[in-house]
This record gives sequence, C-alpha cells and structure tokens, in this order.
Amino acid sequence: MTFDDTALYRDITDFAHDTPMWVREGAGLWTEAGLLVFVALFAAVWWRARRDGPRAFAIAALAPLATAGAYVCSELLKSVVTQERPCRAVAGAAASLAACPPHGDWSFPSNHATIAGGSAVALALVRRALLWLTAPLALLMAFSRVFVGVHYPHDVLAGLVLGALVALVAVRLGTGPMTRLSGALRGSSAPVVRWVVGPGRPAGARSREVPAGRR
Repeated sequence: MTFDDTALYRDITDFAHDTPMWVREGAGLWTEAGLLVFVALFAAVWWRARRDGPRAFAIAALAPLATAGAYVCSELLKSVVTQERPCRAVAGAAASLAACPPHGDWSFPSNHATIAGGSAVALALVRRALLWLTAPLALLMAFSRVFVGVHYPHDVLAGLVLGALVALVAVRLGTGPMTRLSGALRGSSAPVVRWVVGPGRPAGARSREVPAGRR
C-alpha cells in the first residue's frame, strides 16, 4: 500500500533538521515518553471515579482497555499491510532524528498515533472537558512521529482515526456490562477489590450520572 505523501514527509523531516537542537531533543523525548502522560491521565480519572457511581467508574475503567484494544487492532493491520518505514524507503530524505526501526517493524498505521487517538477519545468519554487537553496531546504525538522521521503522514492520520473509532465503539458497547460488574464488585468482601473499585457515591447522595462524554 502506497500513498503519495512522500514529498510532505521530506518537507517535514527537512524542517525538523532546521529546528534548534532543543526542539529536536524535545521531539525525540516526547515521541517516546509522551505516552506516559496518557497513562498518568488514565490513573487520575480512575482514582477520581472510585468515588463516583458505577457507570462513571465503568467508563473510567474501560478507557485504558479500549485504548489497548485499539493498539491490538493497529498491530493486526500492520501485519496485513506490511508497509516499509519511510526512513528506510524514501530516497533522498533527511536522516531520521530517531533510530529507524528494523525491517519487519512495519509503518502503517502508527501505533503511537493509534494509542494517542484512542486515549484522547476514551478520556474525553470519561470527562468531556479533557478533550481540550487530550486532543492537542494526541495531535502532537502524531506529528512527532513524522517529525523524527519514522512514519509517513498517512500512517499517523490512519492511527489517530483508528484509535479514536475503536475506543469510541469499545466504550459505548462495554459501558453497560462494565457498569453491572462495577456495582457487583463494590459489594465484594475482598479488601483489594474494594480498594480498586472504590467506595462509590455515599448513600443518599444526589445522583449525577450522565451519559458517556457528557460530563
């Protein structure tokens, strides 16, 4: 599978080499470690949801699982498309800022962009206001993969879309079953289980449960 965006890839990687050293080093750090920001956000929304109702907790618990599902879909698609990395395939392009992955570590779609897109949508379904943070972070992650030279633009675009769609579908389909499971687990006598799912909303507190993404 080929797309005619090699010229854009060259333009971006040429631009990357013209940027100051601190920009290149920052991009190299972000493109690998930036996913940890999403991990921290997943942990934060889980911790907060421990004191919410079963439905809110269910969505928070599903968010990282949905993102993991998107990653699996990305890996399966890679094994079907088997597109070579641009840092190896594009003649005359500037050297990649990041180490070019070995042959067999295919390019399409971008796993990083898929995870970022899935995380952005899944977290926004937990709390809609988070989209103002997660969407720019996901776009920055996707761009960084082209900037450092290890993906084509179409790789990261496909990854963002794939991640967002899989996360949306997974959360929507899984909310009902996970809500019932969360309610049941909160009645468990096991201390570890009760710590993981949290105490929930105190008895008599006014319900503020709303549909996913409307909070």
